[in-house]
Amino acid sequence: MAAGSTFGVGQLVAGIVSPSAAPLVVVGDAVVDRVPAWLKDAAIRAFGAHDKVVLLATIAVLVALLAALAGVLARWRLQAGVAVVGVLGLVGVVAAATRPDATTFTPLPSALGAAAGVYALVVLTRRLAPATDARRRAVLLGGTAAAAVLTGGAGQYLVSTRSAEQSRGRVVLPAPADPAPALPAGLDPADAIASGLTVYATRTADFYRVDTALVVPDVVAEDWSLRIHGRVERELVLDFATLLARPLRERWITLTCVSNEVGGSYVGNARWLGYPLADLLAEVGAGDGADMLFATSTDGFTLSAPLAEATDGRDAMLVVGMNGEPLPREHGFPVRMVIPGLYGYVSACKWITDLEVTTFAEKTAYWTDRGWAAKGPIKTASRIDVPRSFATVRAGRVPVAGVAWAQHRGVSAVEVRVDEGEWQPAELLPSASSDTWCQWVFDWNADEPGSHSLQVRATDGTGEPQTAEVVAPVPDGSSGYDSVTVTVE
Repeated sequence: MAAGSTFGVGQLVAGIVSPSAAPLVVVGDAVVDRVPAWLKDAAIRAFGAHDKVVLLATIAVLVALLAALAGVLARWRLQAGVAVVGVLGLVGVVAAATRPDATTFTPLPSALGAAAGVYALVVLTRRLAPATDARRRAVLLGGTAAAAVLTGGAGQYLVSTRSAEQSRGRVVLPAPADPAPALPAGLDPADAIASGLTVYATRTADFYRVDTALVVPDVVAEDWSLRIHGRVERELVLDFATLLARPLRERWITLTCVSNEVGGSYVGNARWLGYPLADLLAEVGAGDGADMLFATSTDGFTLSAPLAEATDGRDAMLVVGMNGEPLPREHGFPVRMVIPGLYGYVSACKWITDLEVTTFAEKTAYWTDRGWAAKGPIKTASRIDVPRSFATVRAGRVPVAGVAWAQHRGVSAVEVRVDEGEWQPAELLPSASSDTWCQWVFDWNADEPGSHSLQVRATDGTGEPQTAEVVAPVPDGSSGYDSVTVTVE
């Protein structure tokens, strides 16, 4: 009950101060920032997009166990139980105070929540003596539980009344001054899609999400601004309304996460609306020996993007729209960065609020400090979607299909081989640009019963084939051939 009071009051104060200052969230963020990179990678591989939920649940269970310990100790010696609750509160305060985006008020939810927990523990321990009758015990415990639920619910209500979702609902995106090209004919062949081939245009709801935010930042567009500074001739502060008023560009761009394993699903293709980064950088006079853009998110996350790739003519943008709608919260509302051809950890800063023009020698970013490469060009990759591994197929014509990508270089060919035999050309379906993935299909004459392995490889637009070398995602992306094993009967 005392722990419930802690979280209830903490959530209420966080609803006033900031949703990201809630005790469970600040402790979870501190864990994410401090655990070794290999453990983070293992969590992503094991739990995928649910890794944050697993972490929060684990912390909640540990807190519940410590709360039980505090209750037992308090019946033996009240000061000992209070000390446990106090230490838990201190952990929350320190975690909140050391957040990159911490303010004077960020530790308040943890501090006041801990004070409420100590008070509840003292009152309940003193009043729930062994001789206390059952009715009084039920009233005290039930009243404490109700207070915890009410304060926590009030906190959630305060969060919802000033939420980014409401702000997003008020956003009306302008028509692009430079629309995306129409999608070519021949995409999404019906028989292959029915069998499980990935569709060319990823639905927003299906688009992968990988980031360090335990709780999606709640940024109101009307309050958003971006400061561009550093090695520039003149600084610029840009607000959301000013950004929307500029001539916006719309493009199909495929994003890929550097933690994507061979054959993995952390890749997606969407229609993005934004303003060219190159134009903004020219406006501020970026240069003076700079070679890096140091981007900072509203939650303190940082990334380092090569300046050359942001200004070489590719469609690098400050993005405000995704698939014809304002960015969803989990994908960076109100504004994020997108640079085609680079893995997301060095190019796709969500909830961006600061952009410094600097050098790789002067600064390092979040993932670089954790052992990942400073620059992250996307490697040529391909994936088999159809048939699924361990599937059983009938002898005869078997459609094999999937997707391949080599953003900004494009894909010039895809080949398939059976049982490590000769490589055979697959049919490459058209794509909107070299910055997107492409679909491919291959007709396999499966006339020999038994188990067979299928492999795929792609060749990029420069004529360089995908490497067969098998490497893990760390430090600059995985490589190797995707393969499936199927049984012909």
